[in-house]
Amino acid sequence: MIEVKNIHKSFGDAHILKGITTTFEKGKTSLVIGQSGSGKTVFLKCLLGLFSPEEGEIEYDGLAYAKLTDAQKRNLRADIGMVFQGSALFDSMTILENVMFPLRMFTKQTKTEMEDRADFVLKRVNLEDAHHKMPSEASGGMQKRVAIARAIVNKPKYLFCDEPNSGLDPKTAIVIDNLIQEITDEYNITTVINSHDMNSVMEIGEKIVFLKDGLKAWEGSKENIFKTDNEVVTDFVYSSNLFKKVRQMYLEERA
Repeated sequence: MIEVKNIHKSFGDAHILKGITTTFEKGKTSLVIGQSGSGKTVFLKCLLGLFSPEEGEIEYDGLAYAKLTDAQKRNLRADIGMVFQGSALFDSMTILENVMFPLRMFTKQTKTEMEDRADFVLKRVNLEDAHHKMPSEASGGMQKRVAIARAIVNKPKYLFCDEPNSGLDPKTAIVIDNLIQEITDEYNITTVINSHDMNSVMEIGEKIVFLKDGLKAWEGSKENIFKTDNEVVTDFVYSSNLFKKVRQMYLEERA
């Protein structure tokens, strides 16, 4: 579990995060959504420990990040998996070597042990025949699955994803969404996803945090986002005519 308690973050005179409080639970896919400039990227970087809030606390299973020693922070980083926007694979490494990279960084496993673990997670994301390919030989969807395999190879407690569907076609995006949710459920991971993809919100948004101008404007689930009368949320989520029709149909069915 990750508990966020009244965090504030500024850069010079720009007050980016303005007292955000929320909780992300184990075994759930939580989405952070909002327009560009809403603060969600800064928020994610605070969760990752890349930025330090001026006020408030972030706790990982009851441990306040700001109070950890350097050794404790390193141990925590080993418990974190990250799926970057654009996948961020190393061009000079094979897919197998990319997946093994966190094990080289954070464990003392033998080469055989690392290869066995990497082989296992590649099979888990349905890439059992891609070990010796280079990233340039993989499609966008394959690269995302490699990024997920790399993120979970060290058995993380916490998984962060930054726009995991960026650049993917709708069908592949659904595959990636479902894979992230399956892995979250299977390994009881605390998963936080930054996203602007409304399909992801509707498919896997077990918890949704909506940010606007650095504030938490709304939070709830994919079920009650249909029912909210918060105009800020509905203007963002149902900005397209298609989603407006979907919401209207949902409300009419339950009337």
